[in-house]
Amino acid sequence: MALMASSRREAGTKSFPLVIYVVVPLLALGLQSLLSLHFSRFDLVDLPLLVTIYYAITQREPVSGTLVGALIGIAQDALTHHALGIFGISKAVIGYMAASLGVRVDTDNHGTRLLLTFSFSLAQTVILWLLQRHMLGQPVAWHGFHELVRATVNALLAVVLFALLDLTRRTEY
Repeated sequence: MALMASSRREAGTKSFPLVIYVVVPLLALGLQSLLSLHFSRFDLVDLPLLVTIYYAITQREPVSGTLVGALIGIAQDALTHHALGIFGISKAVIGYMAASLGVRVDTDNHGTRLLLTFSFSLAQTVILWLLQRHMLGQPVAWHGFHELVRATVNALLAVVLFALLDLTRRTEY
């Protein structure tokens, strides 16, 4: 007789080797800061956001998703010219939302991952705009088409990146 899990959280947690928890975010932050300096079109990609989303949807715990997002975001703030905490706040909110949806939605499906990453990329843009415009009082222009292209690029890259990161997961029952 097969036992059924009563929630997505109980269906089997996925963990990573400790090295992956450290190396992947550091590599994403390093590549993001290095490549955006040398290639102007690389600003369309947000690797730290993709890592935040991936860890949040696979761990399925809103608290850990929030903490991962906040840590990655603050580290990204330290490497950019933005005010300290802007990326930390936005990625913490995205980490929380992604982990909360990871409990309710089958996030192992590539189509679902594509839609979620597209949505979270747009949501982060809105959060950043709100924080810069209303909290910091900085005049920030909204470029709708550019943000749609950015969200599309991040979503397509996420499907590939998430599939590669899936290879490092261990399933524990």
